[in-house]
Amino acid sequence: MKVIVFGGGPIGVAVRSTLEQAGHAVVTVSRTTGDGRADITDKASLDALFASVAPFDAVASAVGVVEPGPLAEATDEQWASSIASKGMGQINLVRAALPHITDGGSFTLISGVLAEEFTRHSAIGATVNNMVEGFVKAAATDLPRGLRINCVSPTVLAESPHYFPYFPGYEPVTAAEVGMAYLRAIANPITGRILKLHKTNS
Repeated sequence: MKVIVFGGGPIGVAVRSTLEQAGHAVVTVSRTTGDGRADITDKASLDALFASVAPFDAVASAVGVVEPGPLAEATDEQWASSIASKGMGQINLVRAALPHITDGGSFTLISGVLAEEFTRHSAIGATVNNMVEGFVKAAATDLPRGLRINCVSPTVLAESPHYFPYFPGYEPVTAAEVGMAYLRAIANPITGRILKLHKTNS
């Protein structure tokens, strides 16, 4: 399969490596590096990118920025930029790719542990992650042409120790493990699933 992978960070790199080792062709995309350039907050750039790389069989998103902050102090800009990036950015990624992806293709988006487990100052992250997961579950019932959509929900990355203080008591997951979850979502006939790489008490 030809897979378009968004994101040049540790997860994006791991997804690319995992997919290539499994024999898939990968086209990498980010704002500044990779085989293609696009900004997920700018739908026009996504439209242009997908038109230039079509046809393709799958899209994997490992992008989206959320700005944390105490609820009482979080600014309009923090809310708007977080929703525009990880929320609407990933939704528009799917919308822009729809005319170009092959029949039976798949989308894999990213949310995170804050969709159901909360840390201090996590209201923005929780809201946006639930936005992504809600979209995935609903879109799975509405996508045409046999298309599939899933979501990977990791906890804090082992490769990002600077985030550990924000997730006290959370067991880190490696980027390689996250990459395997993307492969699982892309290579198997599942849809509407949230693949969790974290432990909860629920």
